[in-house]
Amino acid sequence: MHTLTALPTGTEIPCLPGETVLAAMVRSGFLIRFGCRRGGCGVCTVRLLDGSMRYERPVTETALDERASGVWLACRAVPVSDVTVQLRPDDRLRLVSPLLRNAARAAYLSRT
Repeated sequence: MHTLTALPTGTEIPCLPGETVLAAMVRSGFLIRFGCRRGGCGVCTVRLLDGSMRYERPVTETALDERASGVWLACRAVPVSDVTVQLRPDDRLRLVSPLLRNAARAAYLSRT
């Protein structure tokens, strides 16, 4: 299990093996802006500051080009190590379910 740190808040979110950044956020009670969830619209982009991720499912050619500059699609990017991402300047991480956050935190602690 890896940890996703979302800046600018520094919120730490546990990621299950094979889970995308967006899926980990949602499972943990958080949301960012997203659109199609298929890697085509580009609404859910984040900048990778530390760690490594990979795309396990198809994405647009544009997304592959942006990856070289550190920009990843949260709906398709899967962390392969602990990662730190910067949200878009016009976006924010919103806690929409404290119960899910607490459950995800408890599950993470029970596995470590």
